[in-house]
Amino acid sequence: MSRLSADWERRVLGLGLLRFGPSGAERPGVVVPPQGGDVALGPLRPGCALFDVSSFVRDYDEEFFGGGGVAEVRKRVTEDAAALPTIDAAAVRLGAPVARPSKLIGIGLNYRAHADEMASALPDDPKLFMKATTAISGVSDPLDLPPGSSQVDYEVELCVVMGTRTPRGGVTVDEALRYAAGYTICNDYSERDWQKNRHGQFVKGKSADGFAPLGPVLVPADALDAQRLRLWLTLNGESRQDARTSDMIFDVPRLIASVSSYMTLLPGDAITTGTPSGVCMGRTPARYLQAGDVVEYGIEGIGAGRQLVQAG
Repeated sequence: MSRLSADWERRVLGLGLLRFGPSGAERPGVVVPPQGGDVALGPLRPGCALFDVSSFVRDYDEEFFGGGGVAEVRKRVTEDAAALPTIDAAAVRLGAPVARPSKLIGIGLNYRAHADEMASALPDDPKLFMKATTAISGVSDPLDLPPGSSQVDYEVELCVVMGTRTPRGGVTVDEALRYAAGYTICNDYSERDWQKNRHGQFVKGKSADGFAPLGPVLVPADALDAQRLRLWLTLNGESRQDARTSDMIFDVPRLIASVSSYMTLLPGDAITTGTPSGVCMGRTPARYLQAGDVVEYGIEGIGAGRQLVQAG
């Protein structure tokens, strides 16, 4: 193998999956990072190369992840990138890197400092809730405030996407990561009045359209150490959240094991793993999102998002 091809193969191992195009008509693509640069920025950093893989991938969905699609994409891009159409990242919209999954599962109170700011006891088992999959959008799409809302809040989170169907009864902590396809970012937007005061479960305050932006890419699980990542969020340029995934109460393997013990997880299903402290609701006085606000956020090794808040 030549030095050039060896370098290219190493770059492809760190690729990210992305979906590009208008909302509802996204096509699958990949981004191959450059050999150098700031790896904390994720694969979408200066010098990267983007390719359209829709000629051999229908979409990043249950069939793709369950059929070993990540390995196949790596193989094809390693061997035949020159034959693939390129993508101009500056000219396209990036959607969520996974097509609408069968389930989008949230985890509450998974960082100690966040539990403290919510004046909540630490959970002794992961606190689960569901988000409607119609809430999924891209991390650069505008956030339209839902009609009648008054307490919309942000929550930057690491999101793990499943690659293999879990068996009935679940998986063990030790084997859990073998079932993961990769990681992306979720901003778990929440309408706190609907979440806290409208009775029933959190899903009411978690599921408005646009309340689950995912992206900008999905990084394969074997390319990232999920428990050593910085995550951050700013509001209008002011730092609001800044922590590390090592601060989680329940790490990613424990979350996969726990969730899978209660339900079967399918390839493409997403678990968004909880947020650190710094949310609007934890501030005194609380100041919730308003039209004109700009929310920026990111996770080390994955990338970043930027969203303009708009009146609904």
